[in-house]
Amino acid sequence: MSSYMPKPGEVAANWHVIDAADQVLGRLAARVAMIIQGKHKASWTPHVDTGDFVIILNAEKVRLTGKKAEVTEYDTYSRYPGGRHIYSYRRMHELHPEKVVELAIRRMLPKSKMGRNILAKLKVYKGSTHPHSAQQPKPLKLAMTGSGVRPI
Repeated sequence: MSSYMPKPGEVAANWHVIDAADQVLGRLAARVAMIIQGKHKASWTPHVDTGDFVIILNAEKVRLTGKKAEVTEYDTYSRYPGGRHIYSYRRMHELHPEKVVELAIRRMLPKSKMGRNILAKLKVYKGSTHPHSAQQPKPLKLAMTGSGVRPI
């Protein structure tokens, strides 16, 4: 008997909407990273993108625990001399709250060509509206438990 390996054209991607209001950033990012990679499916295959699309709303309402809001920094470099910029979490959250969520998820993905392609399945928005209603996304609620984040 041989194991079934899905081919790239055979996998149907679903669309999910997650409300990030009052969600802990790391727990949200870990769950979303699993979904866009497709590891929540029984048909997950390492060399095929089997993930689903995820739309995250209310990125500005995500929260951090402990002292992470004071300690966390985001480092960028433009490849020019003097082009290094360091932003605190508070500053980045004021300027681009959707970037904070996107970076947290991006750092949990594989550092490869497939990981960069998987990131295209993530859509993060600042408010509670999104332009993807034509895809008919299903709401996905995340429950906080003692052992982590799980879908309800």
